[in-house]
Amino acid sequence: MARILMVAPDEALLKALRLSPLLEGHSVDIARGEADALRRLRGRAYDVVVTPPETEVEQDTPLVDEVRAVRPGVRVVLLAPHTTPEQVILALRKRVFACFSAPFDASEIADMVARAAEAQEWKEGIEVLAATPDWIHVRVNCRLLSAERLINFFTELRSDVPETPRDDFMVAFREVLMNAMEHGGGFDPDQVVEVTAVRTARTMVFHLRDPGPGFDSASLAHAALTRPDDLLAVSKLREESGLRPGGFGLLLARQTVDEMIYNERHNEVILIKHLR
Repeated sequence: MARILMVAPDEALLKALRLSPLLEGHSVDIARGEADALRRLRGRAYDVVVTPPETEVEQDTPLVDEVRAVRPGVRVVLLAPHTTPEQVILALRKRVFACFSAPFDASEIADMVARAAEAQEWKEGIEVLAATPDWIHVRVNCRLLSAERLINFFTELRSDVPETPRDDFMVAFREVLMNAMEHGGGFDPDQVVEVTAVRTARTMVFHLRDPGPGFDSASLAHAALTRPDDLLAVSKLREESGLRPGGFGLLLARQTVDEMIYNERHNEVILIKHLR
């Protein structure tokens, strides 16, 4: 059972998290403010700390430092009334576990808090190599948890983009990132995928490079991406080859973005979404 400490929580969100089946079996305590949170942390070990939903990211980062000084292994889920790219970059550099801005989705927060409660060796999962509000370059290790955390941060990073094109683009990004981790990195935590996310005045552009040798797309008869007009045949071939059901992720990504461009080896890809 994990111990979760929520600092000055919103009552509706607190109730939703306590009722979430994702957090069943975990204890959720309340701190009235930052001083009370630090007092509680000194007296008892907690696994996850959730920051107040009404404070800005810059106000929460000193609390993150103080929490870590008292309990170095604690995972911090940061809530904020809104986020800017600069604030998300700050949260990434502070190695918070995840970041959410209002309006809050209780199910998404519960899912990430549950992941945080169970997380082991997560701190090195995402490394910021360079970052500005419009250009961020990160290295992410090939773990499902690291992928989900990166998607969370990149969604918040682009909170300046309307929700529908942003969320559609993140669905495509998730499919391509998972493919890179699975087929390029073998879900080996010692392997990394490099991701560069760029925001221009009219587009979102993501570039991914995986550690694998690449592939010849013409030889992948079992991939929906190479045979989009005969998906039943693809499913049958995957079953006959002993492959797991699926193979549609990259096809979904290609249909969601405006442009999807591979390098010659197919271990690098660029995703482009035009913002109209």
